[in-house]
Amino acid sequence: MRLLVVSNRLPITAQEKDGEFRFHKSVGGLATGLSSFLKTLPAQSNEINDYLWIGWPGLWVEPAQQENFRQQMLAKAKSYPVFLTDESLDKFYHGFCNKTLWPLFHFFTNYTGLEQKHWEEYKRVNQQYCKTLLDILKPDDIVWIHDYQLMLLPQLIRKARPEITIGFFLHIPFPPFEIFRFLPIQWRQTLLSGLLGADLLGFHTHDYTQAFLRCVLRILGPEHNMGQIIFDNRVVKADTFPMGIDFEAFHNAVSSVEVLAEEEKLKTSFQNLKVVLSVDRLDYTKGILNRLQGYELFLEKNQPWLKKVVLVLVLVPSRVRVDHYQKMKRQIDEYIGKINGRFGSLDWTPIIYQYRTLTSSPLIALYHSSDVALVTPLRDGMNLIAKEYLACRTDGTGVLILSEMAGASQELGEALIINPNSKEEIAEALKAALEMPASEQIHRNRVMQARLKQYNIIRWAHDFMHELFETKTLEKKFRTKLMVPALQQELVKKFQGAKHRLLLLDYDGTLVSFNPSPELAIPSETLLTLLQRLSDHPSTDLVIVSGRNKSILQKWFQNAGIHLVAEHGAWIRNQNTDWKTIKPLRDDWKPQILSILRTCSDRLPGSFVEEKEYSVVWHYRKADPELASLRKKELMDDLVNFTATIEVQVVPGNKIVEVRNAGLSKGLAAMEFISRHPFDFVLAIGDDQTDEDLFHALPESAYSIRVGISNSFAKFNLPSHHEVLQLLESLTC
Repeated sequence: MRLLVVSNRLPITAQEKDGEFRFHKSVGGLATGLSSFLKTLPAQSNEINDYLWIGWPGLWVEPAQQENFRQQMLAKAKSYPVFLTDESLDKFYHGFCNKTLWPLFHFFTNYTGLEQKHWEEYKRVNQQYCKTLLDILKPDDIVWIHDYQLMLLPQLIRKARPEITIGFFLHIPFPPFEIFRFLPIQWRQTLLSGLLGADLLGFHTHDYTQAFLRCVLRILGPEHNMGQIIFDNRVVKADTFPMGIDFEAFHNAVSSVEVLAEEEKLKTSFQNLKVVLSVDRLDYTKGILNRLQGYELFLEKNQPWLKKVVLVLVLVPSRVRVDHYQKMKRQIDEYIGKINGRFGSLDWTPIIYQYRTLTSSPLIALYHSSDVALVTPLRDGMNLIAKEYLACRTDGTGVLILSEMAGASQELGEALIINPNSKEEIAEALKAALEMPASEQIHRNRVMQARLKQYNIIRWAHDFMHELFETKTLEKKFRTKLMVPALQQELVKKFQGAKHRLLLLDYDGTLVSFNPSPELAIPSETLLTLLQRLSDHPSTDLVIVSGRNKSILQKWFQNAGIHLVAEHGAWIRNQNTDWKTIKPLRDDWKPQILSILRTCSDRLPGSFVEEKEYSVVWHYRKADPELASLRKKELMDDLVNFTATIEVQVVPGNKIVEVRNAGLSKGLAAMEFISRHPFDFVLAIGDDQTDEDLFHALPESAYSIRVGISNSFAKFNLPSHHEVLQLLESLTC
């Protein structure tokens, strides 16, 4: 089994010089972390024995050279390139990814652009990634897609290769619904649908996972059960996996010759000074200016620390073509100059500033030499710098000041947690960190180090893979019940060879799609004709078993020559006869229940109450889905408690809650028909929880079909009512 890792960038970046391609390692937590995991394959995995990494190589390669280039990438790093032109990259990466998704997902709506041409290119590039993948995809491959640049890719692959196992991990925050809805309706729906093409979706924190699930509910409609969503007749799961680091690699690197040499240089430069380290990419989400303001306030309030502390600020160039970043770089440069000019002297510079990318050895030397790490992003998916700093503190000393807005803060609670928007909190944390006793530093750090050592990058990847396989196994379990063409042919053959046939069919969601207003779900002439042909078939009894009231069913089907069951079994009408009840029923309980339902309806705009003769129904299909979910839970609690001593049933259905007489069920009604003749062919089809009573009551020889994917007593599933109609049509041939 092979793992295909798909990301915007490959773990190696290519450059062309003098007609030859040269390669070097890509920077970034994803490339570094996943490379550590992939090196353990296949030794650390029973399922995966090989891998291939797919992504952009860092440059455009002319078509004539692409095959040669591809072979070099495969040989050097098991990497397979996706070729993007400079124009495409400008609209896709610098455009939609960095000017729309990045600021929006980090809560910077004022920086978010909404250009249609960028959106169109984002879709086109995702399709290009899909095409590249399909060229090399094998049936048993596992596809693991990473990050916001490729949010449409899961669904594109799913449509082309439905059987493939697909995972997706988002390495940045997922915004709450109130921010995500900033996107145009069609964009947000397409992005969520794209993500739901995966079998498993991973997020760094529980908050991000819940934000995603809430957006799915509010925008697309499906509710979740413990993170599981039924979407497009598939099981999709969203879960939390906080990304770790290669703890041992950082921890052991401290004693390497290269790092020790770098550290000697630092000791010479920072003699008798406490070192506060700040390492970040140039990005407005990192809160660099807030950090500088906090440091300035610290110096202002703590005069004894002047000439005893230095802030080493390393800023890694990033997105240099984006206007916001260029402006921010100028502001940072000016503010550093201001602080150094205000507090500095000939023998002391408060801030040592470097604007460059650091290689591994100098960075680890800085981690190991710095007394304090100042990690204060305004919003961050995880932030691995905080974890890397702790891994490099081999003697246990050092203090981590960490923003509560970073995903890492949920794992590293022993750090000094601050609000990055408050310069007062930053200043106070700096003072506390610099004055913290070594014993307390060690106590805090050892707890966090043990946690990071246990949940490292390899454990993170293995947990994700394990959950992906579990989700796919569950999906396959549901799929085994799908009525495939061969089973349908067998059913048709048995139908045609039977002497006495009984068809028990639900209506809403089974023969027609759901409608926001129940009265609008009128049967079409095509459906009525189909039902008439089935009922006219020799020795065939056709029964519509519905929760609808008897008057509407009689109005719709009075000339179809079929049997009718109304109100989930309260009323039965044989062909062209009068309605009758199965047993004596009471309705004296209805006024009190109606009062409860109407109160609930008043509190939820878009919901309404339907009164039948022996049942009452609260409908919420047209209501706000999130508030409806809350109101439904409240209503169920109220009804269960209130009806504890009343002979009624409280039954949740598809966007409804129904209260009816106890003892009534579709199963009881079905037995009325089954007992009349020795039927040698029985078929029941339904889509709702109320149909489970029907399935449960059927004889073992019967065919039972649940519409949609779910746990059910039914033996088989069909994806939607369209397939039901096709099956019924085949019975008439």
